[in-house]
Amino acid sequence: VQLQASGGGLVQAGDSLRLSCAASGGTFGSYTLGWFRRAPGKEREVVAAINWNGGTKKYADSVKGRFTISRDDDLNTLYLQMNSLKPEDTAVYYCGRHGRPYTFGSTYYDTKYYSYWGRGTQVTVSS
Repeated sequence: VQLQASGGGLVQAGDSLRLSCAASGGTFGSYTLGWFRRAPGKEREVVAAINWNGGTKKYADSVKGRFTISRDDDLNTLYLQMNSLKPEDTAVYYCGRHGRPYTFGSTYYDTKYYSYWGRGTQVTVSS
């Protein structure tokens, strides 16, 4: 499976961005998908995750109410709509596909359960 994230950029605080993650070469629809980010000097952390049918979504506390994760399995694409961006959202954003089908539970936030990753897209928010 190959994942390609796009949509990052340099924006001002309060602006919006929409990230996309296009998947190819493997199964997409049976797996939990997640967006993670790594800020300078920090570990990669979960931003949002969505289960295989889109019925369950989880968000980091820091982005609740501002970010929305969604998926379109017909297009094999994962999205992250980011509104009201803050300087602390500055990071490289990665999309990932869980390694186990039909699994969400207590694993959605842990990078070790994700088997495939996109290359990342830089989001920079200026104050």
